[in-house]
Amino acid sequence: MVGRPEKTYRMLLADDDRGFRESLRLLFEPFFELLEADSGEQTIEIVEHHSVDIVLIDMHMDVLTGIETVQRIRPIIAAAPCILVTADATDELRREADVHAVLSKPVEKQELVTTVSTALHDAYDDPDPFHRWA
Repeated sequence: MVGRPEKTYRMLLADDDRGFRESLRLLFEPFFELLEADSGEQTIEIVEHHSVDIVLIDMHMDVLTGIETVQRIRPIIAAAPCILVTADATDELRREADVHAVLSKPVEKQELVTTVSTALHDAYDDPDPFHRWA
């Protein structure tokens, strides 16, 4: 783990629902550098050309699911935590998905912030990933 407390983290928002991406952008844009994708294929393309510190990804997108996309990007961004957001969160999905967390849509703002904070802390040993929020 590499501590990066002064770094602005780069977050990739991957969801085919533009409205949901917009709500995430409004929440995180003041504190992160954001990249957006509306498909699994676009997510892969972005990860191939940009460094990414954390990924929030929808389960149900055209062609590739969130899990299939994570499986393809994992070798490229092995250290970056991925958080799967889905309306179909089940215990089985939570066990089988190779992600930091599975969140149920609709997701509460505080749950999302806490999960992102924990993921960044775990991945980069950052004791206060949201120190810029103060």
